[in-house]
Amino acid sequence: MTIGIYSRLFKEEQLPCILELLTQFDRKNIQVMLFEDYYKSIKKYLPNQKMRTFKHAEDVKNYLSLLITLGGDGTLLDTLKLIGDSEIPVAGINMGRLGFLADIHKQEIKELTDAIDQGSYTIEDRTLLSVTSNKPIFGDVNFGLNDLTIHKTDSSSMITVHVYLNGEFLNSFWADGLIVATPTGSTAYSLSCGGPIVFPSSGTFVLTPVAPHNLNARPIIIADDTVLSFEVECRSNNFLCSIDSRSFNVDNSFQLAVRKANFTLKLLRLPESSYLKTLREKLSWGEDTRNS
Repeated sequence: MTIGIYSRLFKEEQLPCILELLTQFDRKNIQVMLFEDYYKSIKKYLPNQKMRTFKHAEDVKNYLSLLITLGGDGTLLDTLKLIGDSEIPVAGINMGRLGFLADIHKQEIKELTDAIDQGSYTIEDRTLLSVTSNKPIFGDVNFGLNDLTIHKTDSSSMITVHVYLNGEFLNSFWADGLIVATPTGSTAYSLSCGGPIVFPSSGTFVLTPVAPHNLNARPIIIADDTVLSFEVECRSNNFLCSIDSRSFNVDNSFQLAVRKANFTLKLLRLPESSYLKTLREKLSWGEDTRNS
């Protein structure tokens, strides 16, 4: 077994975590590879260790059994371009602010390494969405875990998004934008725009307008075997199209379609972890003083 460790950039507060990870895996005779750019920034702190590294998606597919991220949810989302359709499990150690996806605490590193060594973890299959268009936008990484967002540019007036479900017209949304969220993404941008919380195994997408001018426009939950297609009208002739954190400025000649990807993200969970526990912790449910 070979474990990969990924982080966007090194911060000194990460040092105890990475050192403990390396120590625990060494004790268990588990091989470790570090993301190359991360290793370059941390190797001076590892004077007696020369580490193997990985850099590309092919390295992940060929060498790794599991990937661990150090950071927040955005760091874990970054690894999608490396994991691709290999369905290699990923575990996120939370060094960020919220941690819906990277929900393993820094104090749980020993529990994580023990679970990996003993195979006592669980795996959650998380739905991905796939985006196609009449012109190339996202290249080979045209899939995302959280959402597709169609949004006006910063200085433009609102846009009109014409939406079709399996080719049948649904509605024209006059709004700042429109979000297509997976169940995982239901607790991200969609939630802040009034969308519902959807359980990961629900088999649905959420369509959430952003600041709609149609006062009767509301979030809609649809089956994830639906193909959604969009045509966008805007005065500036340009709008933003984003998958997770990757955004591109495109013109209104682009026609977009979203469907469920034919592969999933495998999210590693510790034995005591659950989606309900994550919701309670991250949304501070149950903290009303009347529950005391």
